[in-house]
Amino acid sequence: MKNMNTSFGIIIATRNIFNARLAVEARKKVLDKLKIMGFGTVILPESETPTGNIEGYDDAVKCANYFKQHADNIDGILVVLPNFGDELGVVNTIKLSGLNVPVLVQACDDDNSKVDVKNRRDAFCGKLSVCNNLYQYGIKFTNTTYHTYSLDSEEFTADLLKFSGICRVVKGMKGIRVGSIGARPIGFQTMRFSEKILQQHEITVVPVDMSEIFAAAEKLDENSAEVKAQVEAIQNYGTCNILHKGQISRQARFGLAVENWIEENDIDISAIQCWESLEKNYGCAACVTMSMMGEKLMPSACEVDVVGSIGMYALALAAQKPSALLDWNNNFGEDRNKVVCTHCSNYPKSFFENEIEIGSLDILGTVLGQEDTFGAVKGKVAPGEMTYFRISTDDTSGRIKSYLGEGMITDDPYDMDGGIAVCEVPNLQELMDFMCRSGFEHHVAMVRGHVAEILKEAIGNYLGWGMYIHE
Repeated sequence: MKNMNTSFGIIIATRNIFNARLAVEARKKVLDKLKIMGFGTVILPESETPTGNIEGYDDAVKCANYFKQHADNIDGILVVLPNFGDELGVVNTIKLSGLNVPVLVQACDDDNSKVDVKNRRDAFCGKLSVCNNLYQYGIKFTNTTYHTYSLDSEEFTADLLKFSGICRVVKGMKGIRVGSIGARPIGFQTMRFSEKILQQHEITVVPVDMSEIFAAAEKLDENSAEVKAQVEAIQNYGTCNILHKGQISRQARFGLAVENWIEENDIDISAIQCWESLEKNYGCAACVTMSMMGEKLMPSACEVDVVGSIGMYALALAAQKPSALLDWNNNFGEDRNKVVCTHCSNYPKSFFENEIEIGSLDILGTVLGQEDTFGAVKGKVAPGEMTYFRISTDDTSGRIKSYLGEGMITDDPYDMDGGIAVCEVPNLQELMDFMCRSGFEHHVAMVRGHVAEILKEAIGNYLGWGMYIHE
């Protein structure tokens, strides 16, 4: 994942019939708060306007030009209304700047004891005018938890943190390069997708034949420093259950070949043909390679599930934690709100929050042999909050569609090998019915923690992808 430090363009809007002191104080308070929270800021110098804030068209032109000069450092725009504000100053600044980034609109509370002519704010009303103009101009924006609140409030702090996540996802999802490594397994027609629809949304798929990866891996000297370092990294990653020492070396060379190709081609995320060509023609599984990349916030999906990896990346951007790809796999007895989610698996180590074992694929190992299937990451996922997300390219409608929701990973025991996550999802049967009727795949991306609100805004509002939010 590329550097994602968040920086905001700041618009403090004021109107001359209200006390300018309120805007001057707000400017200092906002800048101090953002600095303490670790966010970067781009704001027109105080000397450029009469109050150091934005009012009317002339100020908007100055601020827009300043934003243009610093566009590379603006991930989102924060609009603060310490009083009624000037809606034209706000909307013209954003429109003339040419920036296409998320916008958060905040308005300050009035104090009931200070509503005389010198101290009243009327920002409650002004926010409606600003949002009305943003709507007229087709500028998408994010609202705050409450219509108005204090700049010192906990709600403002929480909204800034959420907004930074929204900016991170919107920025991170633009211009993604997805490595499609190997051909889709013949038995997984469900993993078909449209490259052209993805390209319309600035997502490029970069394919490579698996034979090129095999050839690159075979050329690596197992006694070289880089291979030895990769072997050590795998051994330190989890408890290795191997038949012979050469299995780890083979796995290490495959992992290096994949990561070298990713670096050479400026790839952000990947999807890999995890079976059966790899096991039959090279002699290892892909899981631990994918797991280790996922741990570095470079998600990698199995069975060449390209759109699955995109969903994983969105979750990782939102939570700033490694995400995983799971199957909606088994019912949990007769509890209709619980489901057993599994994979062989390629879950990142920290997704488990438990010790892991690296061994041979359980099901494929019985068919292809334990010798050639080493690399599966096994363990039980620790209980806690999770967010699930799935995107799909719908060729019939020519769009990207998705579903999103939150649930819990439980501590229920389950006697199955691989990566196991027993999950509880409210109204699960309704979700399953929706997925079946809408033609969604059996794969789903998950991340630890609840970040659905971030994705709802980033994906549904700003990127404009079709989204069903399950509750």
